[in-house]
Amino acid sequence: MVDRSLDASGLHCPMPLLKTKLELNTMAPGEELEVIATDAGSARDIPAFLKLSPHTLMSSSETAGQYRFVIKCGG
Repeated sequence: MVDRSLDASGLHCPMPLLKTKLELNTMAPGEELEVIATDAGSARDIPAFLKLSPHTLMSSSETAGQYRFVIKCGG
């Protein structure tokens, strides 16, 4: 189970990524955040950001134009 959920459906680039960053900034290390987005750019932007951050992408999937990411907050 994730600790928090962020629904960024309907938001366009770069808002899903910005909202993800803001949410992660309020979380404790080890907590998990689920992000739901419908913007195709999120499939590229969120993993790219996470590679440069202390956070870990635990899983990502795409179903019928909906992108789901589970991110573990890093320290």
